[in-house]
Amino acid sequence: MRWQGGRESDNVEDRRGMPGGPTVITGGLGTLVIILVALYFGVDPQALLNQTGGPMPGASSGQAPGPSDGPEDENEKFVRTILADTEDVWHEQFRKMGRNYRDPKLVLFSGRVDSACGLASAAVGPFYCPADQKVYLDLGFFQQLKDQFGAPGDFARAYVIAHEIGHHVQNQLGISERMQQARARLSPEEYNKLSVRLELQADFLAGVWAHHAQRTRQFLEQGDVEDALRAATAIGDDRLQMESKGYVAPDSFTHGTSAQRVRWFKKGLQSGNIADGDTFNSNDL
Repeated sequence: MRWQGGRESDNVEDRRGMPGGPTVITGGLGTLVIILVALYFGVDPQALLNQTGGPMPGASSGQAPGPSDGPEDENEKFVRTILADTEDVWHEQFRKMGRNYRDPKLVLFSGRVDSACGLASAAVGPFYCPADQKVYLDLGFFQQLKDQFGAPGDFARAYVIAHEIGHHVQNQLGISERMQQARARLSPEEYNKLSVRLELQADFLAGVWAHHAQRTRQFLEQGDVEDALRAATAIGDDRLQMESKGYVAPDSFTHGTSAQRVRWFKKGLQSGNIADGDTFNSNDL
């Protein structure tokens, strides 16, 4: 993936190294795994997402790194460049819809972070908070993406960022607000089904970004798309459940199966048309 030399966004808050208590979390399986574990043990997922205690199983503890730790400098440059690219694409797409796109902030943190959606550890993975319109990312997730999920490429990392920006696009289009309204009237099982459609649409929107970025900048190289598809496959509900519990429970899906995530990302990549990503009214996810 050819990303070096591109414009870097100024919409980044670097909170790495900020005090967060004596113990910080520097690893984890991402938001979906936290939710799956919570559902499995009958615990409120938000309680885990907002947990402030010691490391969860598989996480490491220690002092948070500072913002200038060698390889992380390159990762920060990468994040700023990809974020700038999403800004360029979504400003143009919103202009075509007669709307104004408001840039989100992307917060780099280490260990744990306080957001308008609550206190979260790095164990939840990258996430978007609609309440403050910010994306939160611990750069350690990129290493986990390589080592644990087998998706080491730059485009796999870009897909992760673009997916979270997809949630910001949904927020600006009013979709996130409708999701919150639906939460109060739906059962957990019904809301999970709606959440799957929300997440698959974010995958689709990540593909839409890539479509337009490739059309204007020709930044993809051989093997890049496969890298992103490996990442999408690795974080499918069915695969994560099988790895964590040894069986699959579709009623507790929140993000979609590996095949669904791949399908919607590819659809966005091929189409580039936001109108083609109405997962909420699709009979074929």
